Amino acid sequence: MANQNADETGLVKITLPVWWTFGGLVGGLVLGALVQGSDIQASAAAITQPIGTLWLRALQMTIIPLVAALLVMGIAQMVAAARAGATARRMLGWVFGMLIFSGLISAVLMPLLLAAFPIPQAATALLAGGEAMEPQAVPELGDFVASLVAPNLFAAAAETAMLPLTLFFALFAVAITRIPPGQGEVLLRFFRALGNAMLIIIGWVLWLAPVGVFALAFGVALRAGGDGAFATLIHYILTVSAMGAVVLLTAYALAFVVGRVGPLRFARGILPAQAVAVSTQSSLASLPAMLDSARRLKLREDTADFVLPLAVAIFRATSPAMNMAVAIYVATLVGVELTPLTLATGIAVALVISVGSVSLPGSISFVISIGPIALAMGVPIEPLALLVAVEMLPDIMRTLANVTMNVAVTAATDRGAGGLEETSDAHSNTGAAE
Repeated sequence: MANQNADETGLVKITLPVWWTFGGLVGGLVLGALVQGSDIQASAAAITQPIGTLWLRALQMTIIPLVAALLVMGIAQMVAAARAGATARRMLGWVFGMLIFSGLISAVLMPLLLAAFPIPQAATALLAGGEAMEPQAVPELGDFVASLVAPNLFAAAAETAMLPLTLFFALFAVAITRIPPGQGEVLLRFFRALGNAMLIIIGWVLWLAPVGVFALAFGVALRAGGDGAFATLIHYILTVSAMGAVVLLTAYALAFVVGRVGPLRFARGILPAQAVAVSTQSSLASLPAMLDSARRLKLREDTADFVLPLAVAIFRATSPAMNMAVAIYVATLVGVELTPLTLATGIAVALVISVGSVSLPGSISFVISIGPIALAMGVPIEPLALLVAVEMLPDIMRTLANVTMNVAVTAATDRGAGGLEETSDAHSNTGAAE
């Protein structure tokens, strides 16, 4: 089973069979390609298709309750952090700015990238049954505004209307911080318990991922062949990771322009933390190395010791960019019209959801982060069940860029507090240094 223990927030931490899942993907694609066109193709598909469908539905059933629990806890934590003082408010200002920028660059650049490097024709096999799905009609502006508030939350949940649900739970989280502390703690304990229960369930479901992904991949290979499926997945990994690379470069620019740290000096200082990030694919595991990098860059210890742990808890710079990239990839594949309203909806949900998806294993954060974005944009989420098997590869870029941006935001926050010693390869800095 998936290994489980609790972290410092009280949420269950789950270790998932990532490499077994990847093996299920490769095995399904290879075996499906071998069976394609043979006498047993129909009978093999009749066995594997129900297994893949059942696993996919089990994955979908946890999305709304888990998103609700993590959103309430994450936003309540962020509101509490904003009350911690001027340093926290400066840091949160950069966090929100970078998250909005992250979503915008993906909304602008990802469609251009897919236009320049089109999705392989074989990618249609990623869709259930190998047939194009009916895209959701683009609503009028008035209808869209009216849809922001759901008169019946249960009906909205039944219809997977993620935008009004996301807005409601975000407001609910803020409201919890305004009621008497005793009552707020009771509600937070409830949502923490709900989140733990959902994490355990999704841990069970993802523990079966090697079987579910094998069944889904087998069906994809029957429809597209092994070579076409592998080409599609490589194309997907490269294009989505490219959005993370843009965030990574933005971190260097932020450290230079705002933090007043020279690019070469920042690159040398952040390198040990980046090495840990790539090897562990965990921002939390990279925290000690990030603190060391902050000291190498001569950032004030009190700023780094406050900002970096908080950034690990509530900030994932690549989430809007790379999660939007996945949704845009599937939307382009299906034929969903990417209007400014559709993209704005995706950015809004991605921004809020990113707060509740931190410090989770990549497979879990992939499902609960991209699922709501896709649903809000009218994009089918069925392909996500297969794409989760290769998330381990884009997750390297996610962690690398997140860790780099965390240190860059620390430098920007420290600069605002008058920190950083003057160095020869940075802009002149008149602020005091410890």
